[in-house]
Amino acid sequence: MKIRPFGDKKLAPALLICFGLFSGSQLLYCATEQGKEPAILKCAAVQMRSTRDLAANSRRIAKSIQDTAAKGARVVVFPECALTGYFEDTITNLSTMEITNAASQVYAACRNAHVYAIVGSAWREGDAFYDSALIIDPAGRLIERYDKMQLAEKWPRAGDKLFVFQIDGVPCSVMICHDERYPELVRLPVLAGAKLIFYVSHESGLDEQSKIGPYRAQIQARAVENNVFIIQANAPANPDKTGSHGQSRIIAPDGNVLQESSISEEDILIGTLDLKRATRSNALNSLKRGPLAAWWAEGLKHVKRVE
Repeated sequence: MKIRPFGDKKLAPALLICFGLFSGSQLLYCATEQGKEPAILKCAAVQMRSTRDLAANSRRIAKSIQDTAAKGARVVVFPECALTGYFEDTITNLSTMEITNAASQVYAACRNAHVYAIVGSAWREGDAFYDSALIIDPAGRLIERYDKMQLAEKWPRAGDKLFVFQIDGVPCSVMICHDERYPELVRLPVLAGAKLIFYVSHESGLDEQSKIGPYRAQIQARAVENNVFIIQANAPANPDKTGSHGQSRIIAPDGNVLQESSISEEDILIGTLDLKRATRSNALNSLKRGPLAAWWAEGLKHVKRVE
């Protein structure tokens, strides 16, 4: 698995007061003043294949967390169902204990590396299954669990919680795969303060080529129409064209792709985000003018703020 770093050359590090943790010579995050929102944030998107072996998946995720932390990443993002594998027949036979035990290994990896992670995983509560993203802090604690709302599969139950959470003081949100087709699932969290959206996906395989272009266009649109960063972690294509189609991305607030993985290779993208660029300007205009300003304000009542 390759690791490719990216840095924003427009940054002026000499003007920043840097703080936090270091791994080797790698800076994890910077802020203008201690206790305030960072000026930059270093994020990693891990493009990986998962298997039907839960233990093997958790070991690989833990190793990727360790490796990316050593490269300076503060947040590590994994594809949809990376922990459990994206196999309905396997997922629906997993017990709650099997999933939570595997997740605990990932929590421990975050604690050991002292980084955040966003990890796609099926989740079970009683007889109900969810297609989820686990949001884990550097102490190895689960901050929150996002459950996919707009489903393309039959096995999960739809989630109903939109929220904004903090990473080192940076307001963030998350969505999963098919959710990207519903702009309100990004616009509302952005109106609630989110500057960075994590997008975990397992998109269509290469046999459905007509979907690949729209997938890319949609996620770029979500970035530019809200003026926020998007970190996408997707699974790569398999040799037989099954699975997903790769192309994990780091997208700037102007909609341009800063980095993009290949279709078929496992890969890791690492990007240093200049958070001043995440102005949220286009999104905020929805509250300032137009016939739907009151409607958006009402919608904000449905966005939870996780402290």
